[in-house]
Amino acid sequence: MALGDITRQIAKEALLSAATPAPKEPAAPAAAQGENSGAIIFGQLTAMQKALKEDEELVVWFSSGADRIRVLEIYLPSRQVAVLTGPDTERNLTRVIAPLAALQLVCKVAKAAPGAKPVRLNLVAPKA
Repeated sequence: MALGDITRQIAKEALLSAATPAPKEPAAPAAAQGENSGAIIFGQLTAMQKALKEDEELVVWFSSGADRIRVLEIYLPSRQVAVLTGPDTERNLTRVIAPLAALQLVCKVAKAAPGAKPVRLNLVAPKA
């Protein structure tokens, strides 16, 4: 085959492939669409707590408007809802019931007060 024939063949294949619609990407699997957000959040928080040193604690905050609480416990009564428990800025015991899709937590590592036992976040998973 001559160089001109090869060039024509490549050009013809390029035109045919450009004219043919590209195959569509398959839709995301149902498992990925229905991920268990609670399990992912619990996994991340557990990993952060495991990485702490003996004198450190994981401080988790939840804010909604002017209200802000330090989260000490997260309970998941279902796959879509979380109940956060902890003191607010005035030290009142506060609970927040929120959909997991809208939940935003601020997490940071802090040194525990000298002589005090570091606080650990309590994670309560739903019963099977």
